[in-house]
Amino acid sequence: MDYQIVDLIRKKRDNNTLSGNEIRYLVHQYAKGCLPDYQMSAFLMAAFLNGLNDEESTSLTHAMLSSGSVLDLSHIPGVKVDKHSTGGVGDKLSLILAPIVASLGVRVPMVSGRGLGHTGGTLDKLESIPGFRVDISLKKYVELVEKHGLVLAGQTNEMAPADKKMYALRDVTATVESIPLIAGSIMSKKLAEGIDALVLDVKYGSGAFMKTHTRAIELAQTLVDIGESFKKPTIAFISSMETPTGLAIGNWLEVLESIDVLQGNGPSDTLHQSTLLSGAMLLLAGTVPTIEAGIIEAKKAISSGKAFQKFREIVQAQGGDLSYIDRPDSRGTAKHCYPILSSNQGYITRLDAYLLGTLSVRLGAGRQQKEHDVDPLAGIRLEKKLGDYVQKGETLMTLHTNKDLDLDELERWVFSSIQWGASQAEPQPLISHILDKNGLRAYS
Repeated sequence: MDYQIVDLIRKKRDNNTLSGNEIRYLVHQYAKGCLPDYQMSAFLMAAFLNGLNDEESTSLTHAMLSSGSVLDLSHIPGVKVDKHSTGGVGDKLSLILAPIVASLGVRVPMVSGRGLGHTGGTLDKLESIPGFRVDISLKKYVELVEKHGLVLAGQTNEMAPADKKMYALRDVTATVESIPLIAGSIMSKKLAEGIDALVLDVKYGSGAFMKTHTRAIELAQTLVDIGESFKKPTIAFISSMETPTGLAIGNWLEVLESIDVLQGNGPSDTLHQSTLLSGAMLLLAGTVPTIEAGIIEAKKAISSGKAFQKFREIVQAQGGDLSYIDRPDSRGTAKHCYPILSSNQGYITRLDAYLLGTLSVRLGAGRQQKEHDVDPLAGIRLEKKLGDYVQKGETLMTLHTNKDLDLDELERWVFSSIQWGASQAEPQPLISHILDKNGLRAYS
C-alpha cells in the first residue's frame, strides 16, 4: 500500500502513532532514494520531539533491518559476539577489545559508524591508519571473519541501508539524542551483521548523548529488550562519560593510545573498560564462566602479546600499512601542536567531555556537516586528567590541528571545560550498573 509522505510526517508531528506498515513505507522509500532528505529530516524531528512508543520503536528497527540484507554466519563455528558503544569522547575501546576477544578464539564481526556530532567514530579512527579499508564487500566481510575471526568494517550498501542514510542525516539535523532513533540505528546494524550475542556500552553524562543516568538506563533497557526479542543474548553496561576516556581525543591520536594499551601500557581507565567489556563478550561466547574470569583472560591476551598481534593481523588484512603500527612516529603530527598552559593552581574537579569533544571537531577531528572530511591528525592530547593536581604554568593538554585558528579562542575553549578546586573531588565509578534479561544491578 502506498501512503502520502506528507500525511505520515503530519501524523507524527501531531503526536499520533504510526503503524508498522506506515513506518516501513517511510523508511523503505528513503532507502530507495524516493524520499528526499528534507522530508526525512522533518520526520526525524517530529519523532525526536514527540517520541516513538515501544511498538513504533520495534517497527523502526524491523524496517531499517529489512531495508537490506541480513548476514548469515551460521556456517562459521562458534558464537559470534560484537560490542557497541552509544558514543563518547576519546572512546577508542572497540579498537582494543575486538582484537583482544578475537585473539582468544571468539569471532567478532564488528560493524561500526563514523563520528556523530561531538563524538568520535570507530571508522574514522581506523581510516587514520594509511591504507586501512572499512568499505568492504559482504563477501570480503565473511572471508575476514572466517580467516581472522575478526572484521572491523562500515555498513555495506546491502546492510541496513536505511540506517546508513538516516545516521548521517541525524548528525546534522540535531536529532541524535532520541532513544527510539538511537535504538533503531544500533540494533538494525547489529542484527544485520550476523551476530549471536551483543555487549553494549551505554554512556551518560556531559560527553554522551544521554545526559542523565536515568535516560541511559532507559536506552539500555530498550536495546536489551530488542536484542532479546531477536533471541540475541544482550548485556548492557551503564558507564560515565562526564570526562573523556583515556588521554587521546581524535582519530590517529586514539589509534596511538590503542596501540599503547594493546602493548600493556596506556591509561588505566582505557585498560579497565576494555578488559571489562572483553570479559562480558567472552562470557556471552561461552568461553568463560563469569565476567571476572573473562577480564583475567583479556589481560593475559595483552600481556602475552596475542592481542596486539591480532590487531596487526587485521590491519594488514584490511589493507593497512603496518609500518605505521610498528613505528607510529613515522605518521607525523599536525602542522600546529599548541600546548595549553594552566593559568590556575589546584585540583581539576571537572574536565568536561562535551566541550572537549566540540573543541576536537573545531580542530578538524570531527564533522560539522555530513559531507565534511575529518583530519586524521587533528585532536587533543590530555596531559592532565580529572582529579590531577596542577601547578600554574604546567601543560594541561596539547591541541593538534592543520587549521590556522585563533589560539586565544582555543585557550578560552579549553579553560571553559575545566573547573578547579582546593581539594580532590571524590572519584566517580566508570561503570555504575549492568543490565541484561535478568534486570538491572549495580556493578562493583
